Amino acid sequence: MCGIVGYIGTQAATEILISGLERLEYRGYDSAGVATVLEGKINCVRAKGKLYNLREKVEREHNPAQIGIGHTRWATHGKPEEHNAHPHMDAAMGVAVVQNGIIENYRELKEELISKGYEFKSETDTEVIPHLIADCLTNSQHSLLDAVRQIIPRLEGAFAIAVISADHPYELVVARQQAPLILGFGQGEFFCASDITALVPHTHTVLSLDNGEMARLSPLGVEIYNFAGDRLNKFPRTLDWNLVQVEKQGFRHYMLKEIYEQPGVVRTALEAYFNPNWHAQDNPDFSPVTLSLSPRLYEDLEHIQILACGTSWHASLIGKYLLEQLAGIPTTVDYASEFRYAPKPIIGNTLTIGVTQSGETADTIAALETEKERRANLEPKLQARLLGITNRPESTIAQLVDQIINTQAGIEIGVAATKTFVAQVMSFYFLALDLAFRRKTLPLEQIEQIITGLHQIPTQIEKTLESQANYIEELAHEFTKETEDFIFIGRGINFPIALEGALKLKEISYIHAEGYPAGEMKHGPIALLDTKVPVVAIAMPGSVYDKVLSNAQEAKARDARLIGVTSAMNAQEAAATFDDVLTVPEVEELISPILAVVPLQLLAYHIAAIKGLDVDQPRNLAKSVTVE
Repeated sequence: MCGIVGYIGTQAATEILISGLERLEYRGYDSAGVATVLEGKINCVRAKGKLYNLREKVEREHNPAQIGIGHTRWATHGKPEEHNAHPHMDAAMGVAVVQNGIIENYRELKEELISKGYEFKSETDTEVIPHLIADCLTNSQHSLLDAVRQIIPRLEGAFAIAVISADHPYELVVARQQAPLILGFGQGEFFCASDITALVPHTHTVLSLDNGEMARLSPLGVEIYNFAGDRLNKFPRTLDWNLVQVEKQGFRHYMLKEIYEQPGVVRTALEAYFNPNWHAQDNPDFSPVTLSLSPRLYEDLEHIQILACGTSWHASLIGKYLLEQLAGIPTTVDYASEFRYAPKPIIGNTLTIGVTQSGETADTIAALETEKERRANLEPKLQARLLGITNRPESTIAQLVDQIINTQAGIEIGVAATKTFVAQVMSFYFLALDLAFRRKTLPLEQIEQIITGLHQIPTQIEKTLESQANYIEELAHEFTKETEDFIFIGRGINFPIALEGALKLKEISYIHAEGYPAGEMKHGPIALLDTKVPVVAIAMPGSVYDKVLSNAQEAKARDARLIGVTSAMNAQEAAATFDDVLTVPEVEELISPILAVVPLQLLAYHIAAIKGLDVDQPRNLAKSVTVE
């Protein structure tokens, strides 16, 4: 979850490190620090809180050092105080380390090091690493690279580290084990970072380290090795990203920018995965969907299991609905963090789908690895078939699964996922329609009708933003002072939207919010209702519309303030039930979730913004959850 950045080259390192950390701050922002090597000494500056505190400190002194490492932290061990901030050091040997991940056996290592006389100044797991390296350097003639390689087998857990040493002022050593680490290649300068976003301003030539790999960066170039010490030949790739994609472009917050980017995201996905020349009458023999997945993933398919966390779990619930109702395939959705320790019984001809926007979510990766391992060496129909749905095709999940569906959402900086949620939902539409075509579970004309409706979605999102943004901003003022609880309800394909609306609100406004199936209101949650608890109902026209209105009336009878999300066509009728009506263009129920979520994103955003909260970096959260 933390962010790492490193630099060696011909420029002053500090500003490059700080600006890189600013682009990684979505990964953690409770403390930060940088360390550089200059004139045979390590200079380490750390600060509690947001990065501007660190920037203020480093700007007080001139530091021309041309090598350094930096870190922005999401606390796992030790409170967010300056003494727990990275980099961590062995001062005697002049070794500094930054880490993303967790060292699970740090207690045993710490006790061993204390018995040797090493002193610890933090409560973190990371501090064992510089002391282990120092111990290795003290008792041998190892190079820094060799010392790091020697201590890595002693570290249990998932980690990415970057190391510098006062005695080795012209090299920066990095290593990866289950946590992301990217190398960047410039002209006489080289970079490392937890995410490509930190590198985009400086280079478009990058290389992702794989698990079990390490590298030495020096002014002469980059050398890559495996943990056994064997030199590896790897080739960088060229990014097609640009700096504009990671800027706010006039929006107050990244989250708002990303909400407004959703029409473009949907258009990009439609262009990537639908055959524009397909028509039901003219092309009955080939699929309208161009996912290019291996036939093995589809062959004799009897069951699908989806593994995900958080917002991706909500998208997966919509995916379950689509896969069952359109393609007729029994589908389960599990929290990845639970599946790892209580996997389902092995069923033959099962497709396992891991959904993660970053491609690095530790629980999802671990759950997929569990499934892969337990199905190894079984008969063919029981062997693992793994598919990933991710926004980052260069990530860990892409190396683990058989194939991925790239959601094509572009860079998302805001911690609260918006456009990546919509992109994940679109991926499930593509997969369900492709399977429905191949399994002949839907008439071709119905498939074409759904595709036509999906192509209208980008314009409909734009109309929703244009017509509702100002109204929702005004409405949001009424919930910023005394409101402490919200309830969201929905049914059918829009029940997951109730969950997602509640999650967005609690993530960024810190108002307690829960989502329920509307029919479950009277089985418990209704006891919470009074004039101080607003209820948001997703009431899109369709098979469960009347049921949702009936459930909303139950809340109204308890004096709850009712907010309805419905189509503009039904606005007048809905006004008889709801105190406030948020409208979207008329849309078929089957594809309504992509529209219904937009007003809820705006409501959460404006409540948080009006309260003056940090929308893009809400407390205690991080964008890429790379620890269990």
